[in-house]
Amino acid sequence: MERMPTWADVILTPLISLVLAFALSALVILAIGESPVEALKVMVEGALGSSYGLGYTLYYATNFVFTGLAVMVAYHAGLFNIGGEGQAAMGGLGVALVLLALPWPHWALALPAAMLGAAGFGALWALIPAWLQARRGSHVVITTIMFNFIAAAVLNYMLVNVLRPVGSMDPATARFPAGAQLPKLSEMAAGFGIAWGEDTPVNVTFFVAVAACLLVWLLIWRTRLGYEIRAFGKSEPAALYAGISPLRIAVLAMLISGGLAGLMAVNNVMGEAQRLVLNAVEGAGFIGIAVALMGRNHPFGVFLAALLFGFLYQGGGELALWTSIPRELIVVIQALVILFTGALDNMVRLPLERLFARGRRGA
Repeated sequence: MERMPTWADVILTPLISLVLAFALSALVILAIGESPVEALKVMVEGALGSSYGLGYTLYYATNFVFTGLAVMVAYHAGLFNIGGEGQAAMGGLGVALVLLALPWPHWALALPAAMLGAAGFGALWALIPAWLQARRGSHVVITTIMFNFIAAAVLNYMLVNVLRPVGSMDPATARFPAGAQLPKLSEMAAGFGIAWGEDTPVNVTFFVAVAACLLVWLLIWRTRLGYEIRAFGKSEPAALYAGISPLRIAVLAMLISGGLAGLMAVNNVMGEAQRLVLNAVEGAGFIGIAVALMGRNHPFGVFLAALLFGFLYQGGGELALWTSIPRELIVVIQALVILFTGALDNMVRLPLERLFARGRRGA
């Protein structure tokens, strides 16, 4: 069967899957005696209807952009990196160690250093699973799952026994120097006389995430390394015949993937909490898998999918706050979105392919 147009594959298929997921969610809301229309209204107003809600939506989306890009890069190399949770956690440790090491005078100096620490620790945490996959045949899915748990244990030890300030009972580091505080978008808007996004954590890291989307697009589709990654992901024997080293590509792809996941810590550790705490990642590493799937493993699609999941996170919080609908229902909606855009993708794709093929024959 002929493939449908690229625009239909990238835009129409996920859109129909999304509509189906929300339609089924509406039935679940009706089943518990609530109004789907009212629930949608509360979510839209809470996530998009004010600068406060939009600020939180963009903050969550920033996290999901980094973890989604991490999954995307590994996917193009034929690797399924589900270790974003652990890599982002270790990225947070890298940020904390860098920012606590020096009395940073200004955020413009602290930000590049924190990015290097975050990306470096995240990449190193992905290195061993990559090497084991390439050298020993240990499946990267299994090893990255294990490394998520190991990262949680390492972080717990470091916060309780090494980095916790003397006299503090809270398993967290000391606050970072004042000079390392990233400017919020509300502060940047205030510089232009605009009152926007007050009391929200969205910060300059949002623009770093946008730049990361562009750089990843350039890497994957406009560089030799990107070509080798895609060739290796499509067919390892063909890539080997072409002189591409499987060990080199597997390791490099996972290093880039882990580095992108680690960069998430710049947003939530440096930009929001301004210290490292336990459970700072809060599941964003796993949400990145859904973001990459829904975004069709393309940076632009990842960005749009991250915005959607940011909307679900913020809108879901408002829904739980202002209605009797439980917060867990948002997890159900997220699961339905993942189900339809991932596991049931062919349920939408195949009828669309037939429809477009019929249209071409009719023309």
